[in-house]
Amino acid sequence: MHDNRIYRVYSSRVNELTIASSFAVAPAPNGSGDAKLVELWLSLKVSTHTRRAYAADIERFVQFVGKPLGWVTLADAQAFATSLEQGSLKPASQNRALTAVKSLLSFGQDTGYLAFNVGAAVKLRPNRDSLAQRILEESEVAKLIEAAPQGRDRVLLKLLYVSGVRVSELCGLKWCDAVPRAEGGQITVFGKRGKTRTVLLKPKFWAQLLAIRTDAGPVDPIFPSRKSRGHLDPSQVRRIVYAAAKKAGLQQKVSPHWMRHAHASHALDRRAPIHLVQATLGHASVSTTGRYLHARPTESSSFYLPD
Repeated sequence: MHDNRIYRVYSSRVNELTIASSFAVAPAPNGSGDAKLVELWLSLKVSTHTRRAYAADIERFVQFVGKPLGWVTLADAQAFATSLEQGSLKPASQNRALTAVKSLLSFGQDTGYLAFNVGAAVKLRPNRDSLAQRILEESEVAKLIEAAPQGRDRVLLKLLYVSGVRVSELCGLKWCDAVPRAEGGQITVFGKRGKTRTVLLKPKFWAQLLAIRTDAGPVDPIFPSRKSRGHLDPSQVRRIVYAAAKKAGLQQKVSPHWMRHAHASHALDRRAPIHLVQATLGHASVSTTGRYLHARPTESSSFYLPD
């Protein structure tokens, strides 16, 4: 298993470099090819959300350094990291920006566009794990779902919870991705890093999901926008979640990803095998899933001490 994982990582890296080199990005010390390099680098990112976020991060970096990528020094990269710390971005957003810069500079060196990868020495910022603060109780999830209008919005919230899908994955679902089983049904999810996974749905919820289909065809979105009839945008899903949370009287600013957190935590609380939760959520490593065990432990040595 370990050897197979190494092979997949190696194959992915080789494929990335092969694609990049096929575009023949020529080194350009004056920076005239920087935009092309960024375009090629972004094209290798599967997720639309990732491409959008990384493009903004790189634009921030380019404006900060004010020079061609080939002239960027380690001091410039460190100064950018310091500026992020002093700004209004949360630690997670700071690290995402640094990750984007490190990835681009590494890509630039691998393709021969940059002579050195000065980003290799830049360290990500320590990020306090606040996962426990973003996990709702089962009763709170129930209130949130019931607060949404019946029909599309309520089914949408329920699917976020029972499947644990990411908001981008939910927005991309088509009716051809929903297939009946002997009992209930399943959805096929196209996730991060181009990985596909299948999530089973219980009969009761499967019936609720089918009830919102009406006359939609196989390639129509499961959750269409009422304005464009195309797929819902993640920002629209966030507004649906915010409105339901407010109506439910929840004090926290709940986002769609909180439903994924709740799925993982509640499933583990109910003794679901950790590898099964990992597979359902599409985590690359079981250690990622294990964070939920540490965020809300059911046992502690403090219980063994006298009152």
